[in-house]
Amino acid sequence: MVNCWLVFSYSPVLMATEFYTVETTTEVEYEIKKSRFIGVIMPCQSEDDALRKLGQLARQHPQANHLAFAWRIRQPEGFLTERFHDAGEPSGTAGRPILAPLEGQDLINTVIGVIRYFGGIKLGTGGLTRAYGAAAKQAIAEANIVKWVEMAEMTLEIDYSQLQLLEYQLKQLRGEIIDQNFTDKVAVTIVLPAKHQQAIRQQFISNY
Repeated sequence: MVNCWLVFSYSPVLMATEFYTVETTTEVEYEIKKSRFIGVIMPCQSEDDALRKLGQLARQHPQANHLAFAWRIRQPEGFLTERFHDAGEPSGTAGRPILAPLEGQDLINTVIGVIRYFGGIKLGTGGLTRAYGAAAKQAIAEANIVKWVEMAEMTLEIDYSQLQLLEYQLKQLRGEIIDQNFTDKVAVTIVLPAKHQQAIRQQFISNY
């Protein structure tokens, strides 16, 4: 079973200038001294999302001895939250080695869980540190990593004649319309990269 996987350590960190994330879930597996390690890297949008995905992972491996994990998530206020957990392994031998490559690759909104099925041979603290770190590094190496872009949501009230132009500009900016309501004008809710929010607001009549 997975031991006390909801217990974690916390560390807020300052924002760097550029970050990356993963698009999809990627899983890797390897064996060392009969212990089986499964590293799973997953995108997540919040701490609740990370916990939900770790819970799903735990349910997929009910016979596992340990599920150690780490995540880095950007909070709405603009700072990063890092959490990690050793999952019953000796302190510092699992969660921190998983977190280190996330930091090294400037990955955010990403969680890595490493499942261990104990093979009967103890690895020692050094061996555990290397094993959990290697699982995290392999998962990152196999993942589809993309540049992270901060997105923003806003509402605009525009004329019908402006709708086609807005749709075109959003397509160019990698944004999209997520809701729209037609009356005498068009009320649209859009999502777009935050750095373009002010320019769109200035060009179109906003109502938010």
